[in-house]
Amino acid sequence: MYLKRPAGGLAFCIFYLASCFTNKYVLSVLKFTYPTLFQGWQTLVGGLLLHVSWKLGWVEINLCSRSEILSWLPASVIFVGIIYAGSRALSRLPIPVFLTIHNAAEVITCGFQKFVQKEISHLKVCSVLFLLIAAVCLPLCDTQFDPNGYLWALIHLICVGAYRVFHKLWKPNSLSDLDQQYINYVFSVVLLASASHPAGDLFSALDFPFLYFYRFHSSCCASGLLGFFLMLHAVKLKSSTTSGQYAAWSFLAKVITAGLSPFFFAMTANVLTISCLVISGVGEALLVYTERTGT
Repeated sequence: MYLKRPAGGLAFCIFYLASCFTNKYVLSVLKFTYPTLFQGWQTLVGGLLLHVSWKLGWVEINLCSRSEILSWLPASVIFVGIIYAGSRALSRLPIPVFLTIHNAAEVITCGFQKFVQKEISHLKVCSVLFLLIAAVCLPLCDTQFDPNGYLWALIHLICVGAYRVFHKLWKPNSLSDLDQQYINYVFSVVLLASASHPAGDLFSALDFPFLYFYRFHSSCCASGLLGFFLMLHAVKLKSSTTSGQYAAWSFLAKVITAGLSPFFFAMTANVLTISCLVISGVGEALLVYTERTGT
């Protein structure tokens, strides 16, 4: 598979891998399972860094139209659902399993294209079927089946699909990807901070055993920084490559992350589980092919 812009693409893959591993370490190894605080911290760091970058002239953000900002707020609500449910799911599921469920969000996007826009090829339908079969069969084959983990993964999947559909339906086009992400950051910080007390995370975190440990502080700092740089490189890669090339780099980043994660985080798998992961990979590879060829 020919991949253009290797420097930008490889940087994206590195930040994707590092961000996933750092989040998994905080959530599953340290067991800091307070998503309103953890995701609130990440979006706060991302929002502050993006704001500073804007004021220093390193990135361009244009938020002149109040009506367009308000029209994007439903997407920001869905974005909070994505990161909250994703944090819950990742704390309970191995990374390859989480990514397999995450990939199935394409079913919602393609379903929208098929039944609303009537624009979808037979090859794309086949690729989506592979993703759907893998996601449906995986819980049945998983020897470490965690019902709560899969429930949150399903909610994450629905939110990701809804976000993509909203993006396709959204009419104004003056907001750039960075504008949209800036709004997402600000809205997420406000909503998650407001929800931290009612959700019980604010005071429960005071009993966290590693609260005053250096490795917890450094991991949280790393998660915020890595999340911001991953977002920045993703936006840059999208703007400098075609949708097919970006899909190829995204696929490569997921394959590397899923392939290396069992060496760092415990995972029990059997032949059926691995088969589901492979089927999902084949489905996404076909999806990348359709994006690159326009079929």
